[in-house]
This record gives sequence, structure tokens and C-alpha cells, in this order.
Amino acid sequence: MRMKFNKSSQLLLVSAASLIAAALVTACGTLTTDFVFVTSSKAAGPNNYGLIDVFEINKQSGYMRHIPTSPFPSGGRNPVAEAVSTDQYNLYVVNEDDNTIVQFIIGNDGKVYPQNTTNTPGIYPIAVAVNGATLFVVDTYQPLPICSNADPCSGSIAVFPITVGATKPPSDTIGAPAANGNLTYFPLCLTGYKLDAVTQTWNCAGKESDIIVPTAINVLASGADVFVTAYDATASPNVGYVFGFAVGSGGALTPFSGLPHNMGVGAKGLGIRPSAVASDPTGTYVFVTDATNGIVVSYSIASGELAKISDTPAGNGPSAIVADPKYPFLYVANSLDSTVTAYSTSSGALTSLGTYATGLQPVAIGIDPSTNHFLFTVNFLGSGIYGSVSGFELDPTAGTLINSQDSPFTSDALPTAVTAIPHQATE
Repeated sequence: MRMKFNKSSQLLLVSAASLIAAALVTACGTLTTDFVFVTSSKAAGPNNYGLIDVFEINKQSGYMRHIPTSPFPSGGRNPVAEAVSTDQYNLYVVNEDDNTIVQFIIGNDGKVYPQNTTNTPGIYPIAVAVNGATLFVVDTYQPLPICSNADPCSGSIAVFPITVGATKPPSDTIGAPAANGNLTYFPLCLTGYKLDAVTQTWNCAGKESDIIVPTAINVLASGADVFVTAYDATASPNVGYVFGFAVGSGGALTPFSGLPHNMGVGAKGLGIRPSAVASDPTGTYVFVTDATNGIVVSYSIASGELAKISDTPAGNGPSAIVADPKYPFLYVANSLDSTVTAYSTSSGALTSLGTYATGLQPVAIGIDPSTNHFLFTVNFLGSGIYGSVSGFELDPTAGTLINSQDSPFTSDALPTAVTAIPHQATE
């Protein structure tokens, strides 16, 4: 097991003058519709930090180009996930090898400035989500002395409160993890949960002998519920699960009643290796991709429980998923096919609209938050020694895609995650 070090002292905090100067810069006038942040696990610089490529999207053509001085250090080694704050002034980057979350201020020119670093409670964080004043992070292993790559254990979820800063732009602060009784995390329990009446700690209801490996996280737009996908690595073949938690005051979690949802239940036995999860903007439906079976499973949410609607074919090795926040469409990146599959949605059921080529091995996907008119995938292998970003123009009526001008676009090597903000959000 690697020891965790606080990297805050190694990050150079920008001066107030630098932030004020950044706030006065306007990127490409009114032609920029969004800034897109792509993390790369390529080790660079004296600290072997990863990188953050920042692109701007031309709102007329969808053309993406690096902003000046991009890329920026990620503040840690092997960045694997990222999210933006609800106020859209802060970027949170999760660095797996350092067990850290680095908070950056975003200038209105798209440049990012490191401010604070927070350790996650567990080991090897792999996914993050933000809603309002709450940040959720999933660790591969719980923070137990016995947990390591040599002796793996099940994963966990932690919840951090966010305090909005008073400066302009506001530098939000990540607080201490929300307490789960005498713990700072919530374990992923295959046997279900029981509440210790004395310590008010949610513990596993039974003896946990299997290793549960988390893969992704999604929080509803309302912030009411959060879902974590995972699989049982001990079972052969693996069995996929969806863990659900209600989010209470201060980010306190209450597990859904009963056992986690078993994706392998049923005559077809589908649900082996869930890889990504998304929810629709109304918070009524949840969609989970299964990398082994090449499907998207649709669920309705009723009284804090998941009810399966259907499973729909995807491509080979689906790795990422996004639900359009404005239009009734869903998009899945298929890593082994190097494609995106588009779907229309109706009452949670999916209808395929077509499949479109991307760069090599897409691992992350996003939709521009300004107009919901452009879609992009991050391609881990890209071309040659670089990664790439594939850009598409989205038809808001039909849900179909066409390539953006000059797509794909070059990123640094081994890109891993993507998020974006509207350009006007930082003005």
C-alpha cells in the first residue's frame, strides 16, 4: 500500500493579482461557447504530475483548440476523474496514485489555478461527482490497514461538504469528510447494511468475504440520491451491482433498504462488469453500461429503489455514458469499437439512433453545457504518441451526430476524463 502525502505544500498558489488579471481576459470574444478540461495521466514535470488540457469550443463550427499556456499540471500523479462545482468557478481533479483531490479556480480565460489539496479517506480514488454544496468521491479500497494491491478489499464512498468562497472568482473550500458515525466513509457492503445504535455508524450487515470493486458514481440532479456501480471481483464470472444512497443534511448518506441491486439477476444473467452510470435531468431514470455484455440497462427510481425497465445493446466495451441535460437523448462511448452510440429516450426506454466513429479507445464523454449542441469523447490511445478528443455537432431534434470541423483534436498522452463549463459562466 502506498503512503499518502499531502501535496498542498507542493502546489504554487497564485497571487490575488494573478486571479484578478485572469478575470479580465476574454477568450476569443463571443466565439467561445465552452471550456473543456481533459485530464491526462501522462507523467510530466519534476513531480511526475499528470496534465490538464484546456480546450475552447467554437460555437459556430464546434472546432476545439487549446487555450494559450495549456496544458496545466494536475497537482498529483495519475489524474483519473474530474468535476466542476455547481457555481462553475472551481475544478476538482482526482489523482489516483496520490489519493488526492486538487481544487482549482477557473479564470474566465479557462486557465486553472491550484488552490487546495485534500486527501481522500480511502485508497486509489477512481470517480467523483459534485452537486450543490456536496462532493462525492469513490475509493477503490477502504482505508483499512490490511487493504493494498497485494491484499485488496472492497471500496467505499466518501462525502465532502463544499463551502463557497467570498473572493472573486470564489475559491470554494472542501471540508472534512462527512461522518458515518465513527467512520469518515461509507463501505460498499454486499451483505447490506445495519446501523449501530450507539455510534450511529452504517456497517456491513454480515461478514464480507468478497471484494467489491467500484467503477463509477452518479448523483441525481436534485442531489437527493447518489449511485455507485461496482462488481464482485471474487465471483467468477463477476457480478455487477448498483449501490444506492439517500443524501441527507450535510451530505450524510443513508443506504437504500435491502441488498445492493444485483444486475445479474434474471433469466439472461446480464450485469457482469458495470462501467459507467448516468441519470436523466428529472432524476426519474438511471442508466448503467455493462462493459462485458455490451449493453445499457435502464432503471426507474421509485421510493429510493431501482426497477429495471430494459437492457439495450451498445457497442463493444462501453466505457462512458452521458444523458443530454436538455434533450431526450443518451450517448454511450464504446472503448473497444472506438465509437459512440446515440439513443433517444422515452419513459426510460432506449431506441438506437446510430453509431459514430471516434478516436481510438474512448474512455470519457461529455456534452457542452452552454448550448447542449456539441458532444465530445476523450480517446485514451488517440493516435501515435498522443491522445485525442473527438468532437461532434448534436442535432437537437434528431439526436444524431456529425463530426465537428477538423475533429479529432490532439490532447496529451493517455487522457482519462473530461468535464466542461459554459464560457459565460466565468465572466
